[in-house]
Amino acid sequence: MKKIVTDQYWGRVVDTMNEGLLIISNEGVILWVNRSFEELTGYSAAEATGQPCTLLQCNACELIMNGKRAGWCKLFEPNSEDVRRCRCEIVGKNGERILALKNASVLYDEDGNQLGAVETLTDISEIDRLDKKVELLTQQLDETDGYCGLIGTSKAMKKVYGIIEKAAMSDAPVIILGESGTGKELVAQAIHEKGHRKNGPYIQVNCAALNESLLESELFGHVKGAFTGALRDRKGRFEAAHGGDLFLDEIGDTPLSIQIKLLRALETKQFEHVGDDHPISVDVRIITATNKNLIGLISQNQFREDLYFRINVIPIHLPPLRQRKEDLPLLVETFMRRLNTKTQKNIRGIQREAMNALVEYHWPGNVRELKGIMHYVFTIAESGPINCDHLPPQLMEHIQSETGKYSSLKVKDNREKQLLLEALKDTGGNQTRAAKMLGVNRVTVWNRMRKYGIDIKRDVVEGLGNNKTHENEYQRNR
Repeated sequence: MKKIVTDQYWGRVVDTMNEGLLIISNEGVILWVNRSFEELTGYSAAEATGQPCTLLQCNACELIMNGKRAGWCKLFEPNSEDVRRCRCEIVGKNGERILALKNASVLYDEDGNQLGAVETLTDISEIDRLDKKVELLTQQLDETDGYCGLIGTSKAMKKVYGIIEKAAMSDAPVIILGESGTGKELVAQAIHEKGHRKNGPYIQVNCAALNESLLESELFGHVKGAFTGALRDRKGRFEAAHGGDLFLDEIGDTPLSIQIKLLRALETKQFEHVGDDHPISVDVRIITATNKNLIGLISQNQFREDLYFRINVIPIHLPPLRQRKEDLPLLVETFMRRLNTKTQKNIRGIQREAMNALVEYHWPGNVRELKGIMHYVFTIAESGPINCDHLPPQLMEHIQSETGKYSSLKVKDNREKQLLLEALKDTGGNQTRAAKMLGVNRVTVWNRMRKYGIDIKRDVVEGLGNNKTHENEYQRNR
């Protein structure tokens, strides 16, 4: 056994490992790596050794700065754990991000002095992809009468489902239009999962989350030295989506300079890395989404008209929740069932008054807002049916405010209609004289008659009864 672990056999033993292994000095310098590390990261042993361990840009790396060292890993701090385990993301030589499971431990000599550290890296990218797919499928199966996570059986939603089915089988660009919280991301995922590119990658970019320079690099990648901080080549999302679908969320927030490059990539299916002029060809279907009025942005010179026509091939309009309130009971029941399972509570049903309150509400945040309200309900309620006391106070206050305004308007309208009828009866249906009595002009009288559906013969003459004077007046007015 002692013979096996000598220097003669050490390299052969660790090269049989599936995990990438590296030994790091207590100065944070890579001293040695195995073959699996080379295969995982793309760096050869010669390229990696002698480099700082920050070479991999691990997002779980914890450095503290002090006056004595340029950088000192927290792994070597006193009282650190014997073995640190974490899920992290590293960057390979080609700029590709790799999900990995890291184990790290400090090495000590017989006197307890720190010699360095050993780390192992296990590639879990495929496991993560499968986990996400299982999560998506589980979500789809968990939705009562759901369609790929979208809930609703209204006519408006059935129309959306039909367009998704057709759009999925096409390679033409799709644009998803709808207010915030209507489920645009779910529609994009559904198009991918139901399309012939479903076995290819599905890459998503939020165009509103990054500034101009970062977004350009994120979409198209960059070469080493393209800008400050570009320490190595890096793939962009267009390359990562090759053979699949690229979902550009919040496309209306894309800077004009990026829109020009997007248009060219869509038209030629080619682009260049930032800092390079070598064209790269890709096979990508584009799905975009926005909650903004792109036509309005075009008129304000904030969005390119040619790009709009290029992405607006198959538009899908998602209706706001206030326009499909018939789906509210199904949505409430679905969220209730899911939250019962998650919280282990037994909240069943909803009282009529509470449901009426939800129907009266105008839902500016759409389904996302409803989901948040249901989480609030499950925090407040313990069991039994949901009642108005379980709903957020601001929702109930808004409904009461709106209902009060409606009631005031209704009273005003009823009074206005009654005064008009009385004036018409007193004048035997003469609209000019009725206008003088009310202090308005004749056109106003005519408009109010239309508004309230007043018919002179039906509502005025028949109401005169045996009043011969008013009836004769009406006959003269004719």
